[in-house]
Amino acid sequence: MSDDSSTGVHFAVLPIENETGDGVTVTNNSRRILHSSQTTVFLPLVYIFIFVAGLPTNAMALWVFFFRTKKKYPASILMANLALADLLFIMSLPLKITYHFNGNDWTFGEPLCKVLVGFFYGNMYCSTIFIACISVQRYWMIVHPLSQKLNNRVTVCVCVCVWIVVWLITAPLYLYDQTVKVNNLNTTTCHDITRHNQTHFPIKCFLTMGILGYVVPCVVCIVAYLLTFNSLSRSTSDTSCSNKKRKAIILMITVLVMFLVCFTPSNIMLMVHYSLLGAGLQNDVYSFYMVALCLGSLNSCLDPFVYYFVSDEFRGHVRKALMCHSSTTKLSYRCMKTFTSSPSPTNTTSTPTSTPTSAFTVYK
Repeated sequence: MSDDSSTGVHFAVLPIENETGDGVTVTNNSRRILHSSQTTVFLPLVYIFIFVAGLPTNAMALWVFFFRTKKKYPASILMANLALADLLFIMSLPLKITYHFNGNDWTFGEPLCKVLVGFFYGNMYCSTIFIACISVQRYWMIVHPLSQKLNNRVTVCVCVCVWIVVWLITAPLYLYDQTVKVNNLNTTTCHDITRHNQTHFPIKCFLTMGILGYVVPCVVCIVAYLLTFNSLSRSTSDTSCSNKKRKAIILMITVLVMFLVCFTPSNIMLMVHYSLLGAGLQNDVYSFYMVALCLGSLNSCLDPFVYYFVSDEFRGHVRKALMCHSSTTKLSYRCMKTFTSSPSPTNTTSTPTSTPTSAFTVYK
């Protein structure tokens, strides 16, 4: 580690001047960051928006996927796991909101801080990997429609493996102290400062998470969507199929842009920060990384809108859930009226006018 009298020694995150057995003394620059309106007002306000917008939408998504979708498809299983990861991430936000509003002073103890950090990063990387899995599944079903389809049992095994892999790469976050007392601020930080003798844990951990949790899924998404887009652009279809093709292309572009915009800035800055830290070089990107990580969290409340636009059945169940009881009563009355005024037995056969579309027509 390099020593600089003006900025102090750069440890895992914010720079500190010296370290004692009870705590650390941070530099003036670190004090400004920990007490700035950027971290004590802007960050918690954004997290509040994510919590308010993401909690009900992801809860409704899980309700639709688990209880309203009668026939499960591989894509619906993957999207249910993505919604679960987003929901777990969102449920950890109240602790983070309280921490930032409290002047970056953690009052809930070391174990809960570790849980918060583990959930925060773990579920974020669950989201990136599940989005990559959905991208591959879409590619396979569109480009190779006549090949053997992915069955539900294999999909469940893939989902279990994703959760295990993410838990393994985030396990080091539980192996070192996440809370550090700041003597000259009389506060306790959670994850924002790491002691000098523990820096090897976060450096290796975050570089591994950045590569496995972002770089690999990002490459997979880009390659899968480029191949899918190339296949769709070369395919010839009649007018009736052009709308489905256009819908698939718009969806691919939307998901890819969301992935790149939400996850790229924070993960690039994360890997740059810890790469410089591992080389013993100073850097001042952590405050920007905190903002990028916060804005990247918006993905968790944007995913349900992707479900809404991709599935006719999902839209139908959402609309039914939002309908007032009077609409349900009117529907029941019409059904009863139709039954009581049904035609004679000689006219029992009739030709159906339409057949409802399948749950995930694009995803099967």
